[in-house]
Order: sequence, then C-alpha cells, then structure tokens
Amino acid sequence: MKLLLINPNTSRSVSDLIAAEARRAAAPGTQISVVTAPFGVAYIETRFESLIGAYAAATLAAEHCDGHDAIVVAAFGDPGIDGLREVLDIPVVGLTEAALMSACLLGKRFSIVAISHRITAWYRECVAANGLGDRLASIRHLDDPLKDIGRVQEDHTERLEALCLSAVRDDGADVIIIAGAPLAGLARSIRDRIPVPVVDGVSSAVCHAQTLVSLATLPARQGSFAPPPVKPNQGLPEAIARLLARDRSAR
Repeated sequence: MKLLLINPNTSRSVSDLIAAEARRAAAPGTQISVVTAPFGVAYIETRFESLIGAYAAATLAAEHCDGHDAIVVAAFGDPGIDGLREVLDIPVVGLTEAALMSACLLGKRFSIVAISHRITAWYRECVAANGLGDRLASIRHLDDPLKDIGRVQEDHTERLEALCLSAVRDDGADVIIIAGAPLAGLARSIRDRIPVPVVDGVSSAVCHAQTLVSLATLPARQGSFAPPPVKPNQGLPEAIARLLARDRSAR
C-alpha cells in the first residue's frame, strides 16, 4: 500500500514531523511519501489561508497521485478534500475528519488543543461542518507567539500538556484531539500523562486511509461526488488540466 501525504503549507520542518508520525502509525509494508507545498503560507491559521492551502493541495495531488492508493491532506481543517474526492479515484482523507471520527469512537465529548487563538473560530466551523458541534467540549489554545512552527512542540510542550489536562478537568472532555500538523507526534509522547484518550490527526488519517484502501470500495459515479464534467478551461497548471481531462466513464 502506498500513501501520499500532502503538506499544503510551505514548512518542510513540519513535513518532517508529518513523515515521522505517519511512519510510526503505518502498518508494516505501507509506504509513506510526503510532499510539501512550493507556494503558500508557513502554516494555515485562517479561512483565506485555507483557500491557498486547498489550491496547493490540489496542485500537489494532481502532480503526484499516480501510483498511490490513497491521499492524506495533512493539515487540520482539511483544505480541499471534498474537491479532491470529486476528481480522484482513490480515497482522500483529512486530518480533521480522521481525528474527529477517531475521537467519536473513543468517547462522547472531545476537546481540541490548538496552536493559536486565531485558528479557533475556523476549527469550530470545521467541527460543525462535520455535524459534531454538539460533541465539542472546548477548544483550548496556545497564547504565546510561535517563534518557529517546526519547534512548537519543543517550545510549548508543558503548556500544551496543561491545556489537555484543563480540557479534561474543567471542560469534561472524554477525548483530546491534538490539532494540526505542527503537533504531529505530540499525542504519542504525552498520552501516558493524560487521563483520557489522546488523538493525533496524522496517525488517525494514516490508519483511516489504510482502512479505506483495504475496503476496496469503488469511487462515486453519480451523486454529489461524481467527477466534474469536462469543460473548457485555461490558465491551469498542466497537471490539474490533465486531471480534469481524464476519461472517467468507467469510474
């Protein structure tokens, strides 16, 4: 099985964190490839930045999807996954959906621990879009400026752990979701010190992607996720234009 993980941000240090956690979570024999956006922002924090990230994810998916069995969009908020599901014949998984589904299998109410205050409104919208707003206990977040997005865990581990404990003690969380690719692997390192299950988006997405590949379901041929109709286009990157022009009559 070959999984392609797309970092729709430009931070290669974050891609290294994604790759390390993905390989720890993957089943024996699963091959992990990670690609990093060549344009965009260092890390997604706002709705507009997520638009940029979605286009970066689409470009990377079009360029690298061949030969892979599933794609993981490795950014919390899942930029672009619904559109990618329309155009690709392989499963597409996002960190948010995967983490939420894992959390719902482990408890009733979950809290999200995030890297900044600015990101919280968008995260609430993502949870609501997945129909799980009534199961969200809280979103707790760092308040200090981030000096280096690739070193958030090293710089703020104690504070992040304290946020997890507060979510359990004060907000009634049954499960903690550690949100965002810059925190990939943190759940694994602190889980023994948190009294409820702690969920990581990257490892959840890898495991769910492997499950979907193993289920061997067929892609949508009708309905809202049917392939986009072929139509004239211009100014698109060559890889995206090729993807849109594919014959999907036998899909």
